[in-house]
Formats: sequence, C-alpha cells, structure tokens
Amino acid sequence: MRNAYLTAARSLQLGREWAVEGDQPRALEAYAEALSLLRTLPPERTRDVLLAHTHLAFYQTLALVGSPGGQSHLHLGVSYARSTRDPLARAIAEECLSGLDVVM
Repeated sequence: MRNAYLTAARSLQLGREWAVEGDQPRALEAYAEALSLLRTLPPERTRDVLLAHTHLAFYQTLALVGSPGGQSHLHLGVSYARSTRDPLARAIAEECLSGLDVVM
C-alpha cells in the first residue's frame, strides 16, 4: 500500500509541475491517474490527505483554463481538507474558496 501512496503522490507532484509549465492536459491526466489509484485504497488519513490535495489541484488547473467541471473537484477537495484537518490542504481549500466568496 505504501507504494500506491508514493505513486499517487508522484503523479500529483508531476501534475502540479506540468500545470505550472502550462501543460494542462498532461497535468489533468496525472491528477486522474492519482485519483484512480487513491480510490482503490481503503479509507485512511494519508489517502484522504492525498485525495484533498489532488482534487484541489484538479480544480485549480481546470479553473486556470476556464474549463467546466471543476466544481465537483472543489467540493470533494474542500470536504477532504475539512475531514483530515491537514493544514496545507485547508489553506489551499480556503484559497480556492476565497475567489468564490465562500467561507470554509
């Protein structure tokens, strides 16, 4: 299971790097790979923290390109950030919500 977490974290990291470089399609593919893998794992804090970060990164990347469909990722990312109480995930969620005039 540890390998699955490392693989998902690496996909998330690569996705973020590609998004910053402007390669949004490749970034979205990496996020989708991470989500697919994480969804196969049993509920656990590490999995949920990674899900929060991945959903929020997915939302941010979709928002950058003005693509629809990001709201479900925002909703899930905020939900996981709240439940895990991960400080970084919560900060990212609050940043995403601040543009929507919503308080976490």
